[in-house]
Amino acid sequence: MSFKLPKLPYSYKDFEPYIDRKTMDIHYNKHHATYTNNLNKEISNTSMKNLSIIEILKRAHIESPAIRNNGGGFYNHNLFWDILVPHTKYTHPSREFNEVFQKNFDSFDLFKDNFYKVSVNHFGSGWIWLCVTEEKLKICSTMNQDNPIMHGMGCEGTPILGLDIWEHAYYLQYQNRRLDYISSFWKIVNWIKVEENYKKERNK
Repeated sequence: MSFKLPKLPYSYKDFEPYIDRKTMDIHYNKHHATYTNNLNKEISNTSMKNLSIIEILKRAHIESPAIRNNGGGFYNHNLFWDILVPHTKYTHPSREFNEVFQKNFDSFDLFKDNFYKVSVNHFGSGWIWLCVTEEKLKICSTMNQDNPIMHGMGCEGTPILGLDIWEHAYYLQYQNRRLDYISSFWKIVNWIKVEENYKKERNK
């Protein structure tokens, strides 16, 4: 199996003023493309070459660090692009999905507050996740390109939303103002897609 860089359903400029087009271009064509190419190279002569990305991630802890890092980078960015929407097409959680947030966090606003706090308190590069577990929704973070699908993260579950807080995701525009980038993220989340991810996982 050879993994491919996904085609984006929008242009690089569609997220301005929240993410500038140059950052989107570099993030996608340089960083994500490199993870994709390196993942294919690292698994080419291993027992993992015919596995799905989920199966690879579940075994990443017993393989090489390169497979773990590049497999995570490939999967994490796929999810990130998938849950973004141009701000001119911004969506709100449906009434049904709002009830899910109320059940898990008391309200949608409190969910955002908790997600923001986890993001702010995460030191260094990594990702912030909203995950589906057997019991409930859960917010957590991982370092580098790790994600909750990998073994032993202390952050179990299936991600349905992820925020990239590596500097390459925001530094050209925001420099050291990562908090502003985190706040801007809410302007471009595709809640229709996040809800689809939630329902898909719940219906398994």
